[in-house]
Amino acid sequence: MVDYDKIKHTDKQSIVYVIQDIPGTKVGTPKINIIGATQFGNLRVLLPENSQIILSPNYVITTLRQKLKEYTIRDYLLLTGDPAIIGVACSIVSDITNGKYNLLKWDKQERKYYPVEINLYSKGWHIYYKPIYKKPRKLWQLILKKIECNLLS
Repeated sequence: MVDYDKIKHTDKQSIVYVIQDIPGTKVGTPKINIIGATQFGNLRVLLPENSQIILSPNYVITTLRQKLKEYTIRDYLLLTGDPAIIGVACSIVSDITNGKYNLLKWDKQERKYYPVEINLYSKGWHIYYKPIYKKPRKLWQLILKKIECNLLS
């Protein structure tokens, strides 16, 4: 079994909250590798892989509230597991941070995580992207500008 708590990141300020443990982790063969997310902070798993919101919604919500109570706007959500549980986790974090939070988006083509900044109460159609590398920044700016133009027209 992978012990994510033993994998440390140099920046002790940030935490990557893994919403639900990866299927197969219990038996030692996780279906996906999330080690790349450690470049954004220490990994902290919130719920086991077999958590079911339909069977015990109160338990899931209470556990998420308790484990996310220290979430700050410097931290990240890694959206894994049941989409309903992901929605609840995002709602709880949004409530804590007044609609501003970060998540990590997996890029299949580049095979790495990209940080995405969410601001639910910003004016207009803004998409936030925090590039890690400087070169793709111009390309992403052009892409995001094009998206914003299409959304506004």
